[in-house]
Amino acid sequence: MSTIEPIHVIGGGLAGSEAAWQIAQAGVPVILHEMRPVRGTDAHKTEGLAELVCSNSFRSDDAETNAVGLLHQEMRRLGSLIMAKGDANQVPAGGALAVDRDGFSDAVTAALEAHPLVTIERGEIGGIPPEEWSSVIVATGPLTSPALAEAILGLTGETSLAFFDAIAPIVYRESINMDIAWFQSRYDKVGPGGTGKDYINCPMTREQYEAFIDALIEGDKTEFKEWEANTPYFDGCLPIEVMAERGRETLRHGPMKPVGLTNPRDPDVKAYAIVQLRQDNALGTLFNMVGFQTKLKYGAQTGILRMIPGLENAEFARLGGIHRNTYLNSPKLLDPTLRLKAMPRLRFAGQITGCEGYVESAAVGLMTGRFAAAERLGRPIQPLPHTTALGALINHITGGHIETIDEGPRSFQPMNVNFGLFPPLDVAPKAEDGKRLRGAAKTMAKKKMLTDRAREDLTAWMAAGEMPAAAE
Repeated sequence: MSTIEPIHVIGGGLAGSEAAWQIAQAGVPVILHEMRPVRGTDAHKTEGLAELVCSNSFRSDDAETNAVGLLHQEMRRLGSLIMAKGDANQVPAGGALAVDRDGFSDAVTAALEAHPLVTIERGEIGGIPPEEWSSVIVATGPLTSPALAEAILGLTGETSLAFFDAIAPIVYRESINMDIAWFQSRYDKVGPGGTGKDYINCPMTREQYEAFIDALIEGDKTEFKEWEANTPYFDGCLPIEVMAERGRETLRHGPMKPVGLTNPRDPDVKAYAIVQLRQDNALGTLFNMVGFQTKLKYGAQTGILRMIPGLENAEFARLGGIHRNTYLNSPKLLDPTLRLKAMPRLRFAGQITGCEGYVESAAVGLMTGRFAAAERLGRPIQPLPHTTALGALINHITGGHIETIDEGPRSFQPMNVNFGLFPPLDVAPKAEDGKRLRGAAKTMAKKKMLTDRAREDLTAWMAAGEMPAAAE
């Protein structure tokens, strides 16, 4: 029986599950509190840990020229449970890592239930955690219960920042008309578990696209409550009808872009727009509509989405929806190890800190768990190099954003990991003959240099620290 006082983790989503795993792997007991099924949320459908409520994609797995792919690699090196179970439950998705959502959640849940140092307690933590809990990680995500959210706001004196996040529809594969649609990844790219033909593509002519845009703009939409009316959207997850309202060509240059795709039935005719669907489960029976988050009412959704060629008889396993996300003003409220300055026994992890995305949430949970475990064990907490994907992301959350601009203050906003968060290179990339690179060649070389530097610096950080990489 361990004599070390346990660390409490509130929230069994991606960040909380990862934090709990890292703590337990460091030899520290952890109590993971998950309110479902005692109290449900507007978006969750099961009581499983690490349930994916939106997309089933962890995005690009390219660790050479993509920041999120680099983050995948760094997390794997540090023994991430989320990445291990994501890899074990992957489904084809071109250059991306996508997972069977049920298999993934079941695997994470089983691993945590089986760990001898993890205790899972079901029930809501309705306010500030008890004083006798000397180390707590709050990983309640964008769906933090109202009681806990209000308690946290009262403690910080802040006004909650919030945004809306929309969920994309999922279609039964057998209901898609493959006489019109075809399988192909953009530019035929082969990714983890993929073949280069991992997406179902539904083409549109200009006339079909224009009619679709009209229907989106005119469609019956979810009405907001009074307290929701001024809540902004996070730009990375805009509903399709909001994009359509911002400009008729917006969708055609976003989730409906036709580039890199060729209809094998008529290769000489380029589609004006293309809707892509990505495999959502291991059986290949469900496909989600990529980038098609929506707040259209259910009745409007079915009619409008069936205007898409190939989906005229589509049957939906889940229609789109919308929920309200909340996050802290983290640069002001949290220290570099994600402790709440007003009450240092509390740490925060996941989307509530202002990171955005599945992988980013789990990554912040990973580091928060390590920070808390190191503190509990009396070991020094080594700051992460800002040159790594993990370090760049945490630096953004804890103070790396722009405080002010010429026109006045700039508010803290959620952020996906991206190379813009990384410190600049000391030297510009050059060709083998020493000449300056330009255009796309320069961009690719720069990304490769950034990822090479990140790997070297993470290796040095791991070697200098006292906590070894966790092993499953």
